[in-house]
Amino acid sequence: MSKIKVAIIGCGTIANSAHIPAYLKNNEAEIKYFCDINLEKAEKAVKDYGCGTAIADYSELLSDPEIEAVSICTPNNVHSSIAIDCLRAGKNVLCEKPAARTYADALEMQKVQHETGKVLNIGVVNRFNTGVNIIKNMIENGELGEIYHVYASFRSQRSIPGLGGAFTTKEISGGGALIDWGVHFLDIVMYCTGDPRPKTVTGKAYSKLGRDMKNYSYLNMWAGPPNFEGTYDVDDFVTAMIRTEGPSITLNGAWAQNIGVDEMYIDFLGDKAGIRLQYGSDFKLYSAQNGALLETTPKFNAKDMFQNEVDAFLQCIGTGEKLPSHIDTVILSSQIMQAIYDSSESDSEIKF
Repeated sequence: MSKIKVAIIGCGTIANSAHIPAYLKNNEAEIKYFCDINLEKAEKAVKDYGCGTAIADYSELLSDPEIEAVSICTPNNVHSSIAIDCLRAGKNVLCEKPAARTYADALEMQKVQHETGKVLNIGVVNRFNTGVNIIKNMIENGELGEIYHVYASFRSQRSIPGLGGAFTTKEISGGGALIDWGVHFLDIVMYCTGDPRPKTVTGKAYSKLGRDMKNYSYLNMWAGPPNFEGTYDVDDFVTAMIRTEGPSITLNGAWAQNIGVDEMYIDFLGDKAGIRLQYGSDFKLYSAQNGALLETTPKFNAKDMFQNEVDAFLQCIGTGEKLPSHIDTVILSSQIMQAIYDSSESDSEIKF
């Protein structure tokens, strides 16, 4: 049986830490191309992994009929254009989060997916996280009762990535803390509560601590060293309230804040029980029974969520199964994030 031929577009951190290793561990996949506009990165991948061909222009792989699956691991501003080109060339696509830089671009991706019928999944990898799925099942089984509110906190003291680079340039990234970190937290909330339709959104995004780049103090900086000649015009703090057809949702997020405590968790508040999920870790269940308050930390065998994601993507190409990460579902998160930014700019509530 022939293997599914795969192309990786963008050979940076997320490709090397997650996508590429997952494809290499899947016996049904074979990476044929590594593509990066910086050809040296693609050539390094060929050397490091001992397979594939390095190319700088992704249009080369579009005309290759052997390529069935593509992972897009590029900056946000080219997600939509590359995904659309791949879909129209008959390729199935796994595009890293967020779907696109703007909601309008995400809608165009969805439109082309419907036109072509090819797979378009977005890299909301927590939908393939073992603990998150346990929480989702508990909610669906009624173990928490009615989920009336969910609160998400994704806050760090000084964690602006690559100051002055792509992450902090709105034209490239589309935003800061919300679109980079918040997309994961918001998506977990939406997934676990059944992807409820938003009704209203009120939000405020602040660009404060990183604006004076030369005087920005930090302990470390992921995504590369600072470029003081670059741009910083994105949010480093965001707050929002979302009313949905299900629970209300509130969030506070910060790439950078003048509070020296990192808080990365989600609280699911039910009328029978509640859960605090520590992002990327375990969770605690709080309940009451026989007049006593109970606190439980479930133990489970957690499989690698990126491997689960890639395995499911490759499998659905053959089966036609519509995964929870399909653009039709994930588009809600893009809509809500856009509404938060729009609400912040207009100083008004956004109604749907």
